[in-house]
Amino acid sequence: MHKENQHLPEIRFEKIGLQKLRVAIWRGPEGSEKRPLLFFNGIGANLEIAQPLGELLCDRDVITFDLPGIGGSPRPLAPYRPWWVAHAARQILKRNGYDKVDVMGVSWGGGMAQQFACQYKKHVGRLVLAATSPGVIMVPGELAALSKMAHPMRYVSQDYLVKHFETLYGDEQSGADMFAEHMKPPSLRGYLAQLSAMAGWTALPFLPFLPHRTLILAGDKDKIVPLANAKILKFMIAKSQLHVVEGGGHLFLLSRAEEILKIMTTFLDGPGEADLEISDAALAPAG
Repeated sequence: MHKENQHLPEIRFEKIGLQKLRVAIWRGPEGSEKRPLLFFNGIGANLEIAQPLGELLCDRDVITFDLPGIGGSPRPLAPYRPWWVAHAARQILKRNGYDKVDVMGVSWGGGMAQQFACQYKKHVGRLVLAATSPGVIMVPGELAALSKMAHPMRYVSQDYLVKHFETLYGDEQSGADMFAEHMKPPSLRGYLAQLSAMAGWTALPFLPFLPHRTLILAGDKDKIVPLANAKILKFMIAKSQLHVVEGGGHLFLLSRAEEILKIMTTFLDGPGEADLEISDAALAPAG
């Protein structure tokens, strides 16, 4: 999409306690009846990474924010845990006039989406979990991918990112430019705060109690969060469906954006609780 045609977000700062967070809201059409979407990003990922999502889901509001020390948010003043991220998201929603939202999380943000859905059940419509796991109890990714993921050069050197893109994410090389275009390096303190926030955390005890319809998206070539993790989520969440992105790596949400958005909108705009179950024809079956 050409930059002159971009659907740009409103950017503002919100204070949660003493911590300032940079917030983005892509506005849908005035009077839209589509539920807003709260988006939790991956580790180290600034909110600009969500630009394709805000552009393609232009029929509803999309809300996201930079965690402390990530993107444009100031460095973390103190360590935090997933419950605090969910709390911060809820405060941002309330201050901007949102009550019930659909929730989506990708990778690290998928854990935050699960936490939010548990912590604020009645404020969640539907849940989308992409390229993610139930937390510390997960099937680990490939060592080669994980070792390069931990290397700071993937954020500061586009050449390094392009060279190791397929090893890192499992996606086609063409996705590297798209990722690099929107990427802003996190601060070391911010990145480490995100890592430590997940230490010892798992969603497994509460997943069976989530009442929300849930769409689980996973790439069969994901080298960071293997497909087995999505199958665990599918088993644990009662009202869930799994869609496997054939040939998709960890960043299929970017590299296959238009394809994935069609699947997402079919799910998000599907029948309500009083209607029939979403048919297998509406969403591609799991692999």
